[in-house]
Amino acid sequence: MGRWVPGARGRLQRAAFELFAERGFEQTTVAEIAARAELTERTFFRHFTDKREVLFAGQDELTTRIVAALAAAPAELSALDAAVVAVEASAEVLGPRPDGPRARQTVIDAHPELRERELIKMEGLVAAIAEGLGRRGVPAAAASLAASSAVAVFRMGFERWIGDDGGRGVEEHIREALVELREVAGAS
Repeated sequence: MGRWVPGARGRLQRAAFELFAERGFEQTTVAEIAARAELTERTFFRHFTDKREVLFAGQDELTTRIVAALAAAPAELSALDAAVVAVEASAEVLGPRPDGPRARQTVIDAHPELRERELIKMEGLVAAIAEGLGRRGVPAAAASLAASSAVAVFRMGFERWIGDDGGRGVEEHIREALVELREVAGAS
């Protein structure tokens, strides 16, 4: 096998998810993931620090896209609306179909330590959005509240999307969750 194999990262991710589904997360080893992908363990570690990172590898790209969308949001939008427009940009990273994200979430939901890691990543997203809102001139407390609310809307929309086989996009589910938030808060 040559030194450089195109698509190695994607092959490793596919192999990991297949094995997680077949054998379970805890029973799957890095060696098995690499073998299934027809790569070496060394190649695995060039792309991921450990098998958990296969599940969280897209978080940096997701945060980058959301922060960029927030910076590009129209200035006249409220802090919450700008933050929600930003989290809608997650569709660019998540893709049109929930199959992969659904499989990922199934593994995470089955393991408390992975759920904890996901919550930490979500808090990082809240901080990044709040910082972006601060750059838009939103006071710190309001920025934090809007960012937390937008991430809650994102999470609810995401959960509904991965459970939806009707073909609706994650953005639609996010918008519906925002409407519900406004109804709960008594705002229109």
